[in-house]
Formats: sequence, C-alpha cells, structure tokens
Amino acid sequence: MLKINEIFYSLQGEGYNTGTASVFVRLSGCNLRCSFCDTQHEQGTMMTTGQIVDAVNRYPQAPLIVLTGGEPSLHIDHDFIAALKQGTGKRIAIETNGTHPLPAGIDWVTLSPKQGFEGGDTHPLVLTRADELKVVYLGQDLEQYAGIEAAHRFLQPCYVPDPEQCRSNMQACVDAVLAHPEWRLSLQVHRVLGIR
Repeated sequence: MLKINEIFYSLQGEGYNTGTASVFVRLSGCNLRCSFCDTQHEQGTMMTTGQIVDAVNRYPQAPLIVLTGGEPSLHIDHDFIAALKQGTGKRIAIETNGTHPLPAGIDWVTLSPKQGFEGGDTHPLVLTRADELKVVYLGQDLEQYAGIEAAHRFLQPCYVPDPEQCRSNMQACVDAVLAHPEWRLSLQVHRVLGIR
C-alpha cells in the first residue's frame, strides 16, 4: 500500500519533457521539509499497486507516468515499478531529491537536489547521475552540482506567491543561465498555462 496524494492527467510543465502528456502519480511523504514545497504531505489515500495501475489506465492516451511527491523514492521498490510498467505499458519517469537510491526499471530520472535550502539539506545526496538535473534557483553557487552527471542541466526560478519576488527570482535565473550557458532555463509552464 502506498499513500497517494493525487493521480491526474496533464502536461509535464518542467524540464526536458515539458509539454509531454503525462499521468502524474504524486506520493505523500518526504524526508525533507523545503520551505517552498507545494505538496500537502498529510493528505493522501492508501492505495494498492493494482488500484494505482487502474487509476493510471484511465488515461490510455498518455505515453508517460511521472512519479513525484513528496519524495517518491522513499515509498517505491522494484516490484512496484515492474508492476506499473507491465500493467500500463507506459514509460516511467521520476522526480527525486536524490537522497535515496532508486529501484531499477525507471526510464527517466529527474534529479532535483535541495541542498542549500532551508529544510532541504537534512539528508545527504546519494544520486550522482540522472537523465536531467533540475535545480530550483535562488542564487546558490552552481559549482556544488559540478559532480552530478546529467545529459541535461536546467535552472528553474523558484515560484513564490508574491509577483514581485517571482519576477526577481526569474531575472536572477535568466542572469545565471546567461553567465553559465551549460545550463538551460526551465519554466513552470503549467503555471503559465493555468493547468495542473
């Protein structure tokens, strides 16, 4: 049984797979407490793997499942990934803070480390390789990510409710990408479009 915050169908709004139709499986619970987290970890419904597969299969047109959270790696294992893949026939992506090992069988790994943020550095980073590295940018030193191997590197401005601070965060992120062109800008396109 896994505690599921929500399962929904939308477009991936961030990183390399932006714009891809995806079924999001948001798990509740995380080992970090980042100040900008948008998941209500106390909310959720306990579901079996079979129930999760059935919920994902309500969207047969989606080519991709995105496991997110919270921190999904705390709750999943190889058997869950194998059953999800076999039961849906879909590719599986995960968004992880990198503080916990991942089971085999995941097709796309988005590593989003939270070191350097309030509540984000209580556990060390254990992953050093991913398909994409996606960093929420608040002016931190980018050299701390130099040892992470990733084919794609994205900086994403931190979203906050205050519009002026949001604009300031975005400009700082643009300036950082211009200064460090090995990174690319990632925007939260779902917020721009007003979708989930």
